[in-house]
Amino acid sequence: MVNDNGLTSLSCKEITASIIICTLDRPQELETCLETLKNHETAVSYEIIVVDNNPGSNQTAPVARKFGVRYITETRRGSSYARNAGIKVSRGQLIACLDDDVTVGPGWLDNLLKPFANPVVACVTGLVLPANLETESARLFEEYGGLGRGLEGKRFDKNIFNKKLGIIPTWEIGATASAAFRASIFQNPGIGPFNEALGAGVATGCSEDTYLFYKILKAGYTCVYEPQAVVYHRHRQNLEELKRQIFNYSKGHIAYHLLTLLNDRDWRVLPYLFFSLPRKMLIRFNQTRHKESSYPYKLLLLECRGFLNGPLALYRAWRNVKKLGQTTAREIAQAKVTLPPAKTRV
Repeated sequence: MVNDNGLTSLSCKEITASIIICTLDRPQELETCLETLKNHETAVSYEIIVVDNNPGSNQTAPVARKFGVRYITETRRGSSYARNAGIKVSRGQLIACLDDDVTVGPGWLDNLLKPFANPVVACVTGLVLPANLETESARLFEEYGGLGRGLEGKRFDKNIFNKKLGIIPTWEIGATASAAFRASIFQNPGIGPFNEALGAGVATGCSEDTYLFYKILKAGYTCVYEPQAVVYHRHRQNLEELKRQIFNYSKGHIAYHLLTLLNDRDWRVLPYLFFSLPRKMLIRFNQTRHKESSYPYKLLLLECRGFLNGPLALYRAWRNVKKLGQTTAREIAQAKVTLPPAKTRV
């Protein structure tokens, strides 16, 4: 069945999927992730693609060989460059993204892909739980917001995008630590691949996923949050790593909103940046001051510093993409023409 947007409804038995894992010199985390996928039971035919974002170190290739997965390289640094490289060579009708520092729970893939039986669904995200909360940094990250989005399923569609007076809080949809997409959307000029000015490994630090969710909704498609698709994320293990992460998240948050303004002419972002966000931060400072929150001042101040650095970070990332080149929807479509058919993995 095909809807007006050209998206095909699929059952699990008909689906072919590509699981893309991007990594940069974290062989132990990658091995743990692949080990859980090796033993994962699913009704879906799938392939695993590991994208090495620093092949010169030779830390990732041995792990990929050990598990017999497809291994490709992308020397341009950045999670978006790496994911787009994986998308170009993927052969599945659906593309699932995993971070290398997660492990998958039982039924993860089937539950993540099940909502695609509805032909209007173009993106599904899953529940990301902490692998452990033994360290202070892991507990603080959960208090910051973590990566989980609750235990109830949610649906985000074009009505949310069109009718909401304020900004579209696409970060509430989920994260590419565990997310799946119809492969066809990356060939759609109105959506296209991940924006390479955003994401880990470039100046902006993150938000490539939230901007892709934004483009999907803007194009009239639907995103679903499916909490039965569970993965477990290894949070940062010390405070210095957590500080870098929060600083990057804050820069990326502003960069994302600026892109919706500059690229998409979404003027709803202006009152958010100049009124709603400062007000929200003042409330959080007050909560800490009155002991209503244990979230520390130093991390709140770090967030503010990240917000202020967001515009410069976006400019630096944009200059980097201009220098290295940008992946386009047309480029992905052309790459698909020469691909062999998907192979079944049992």
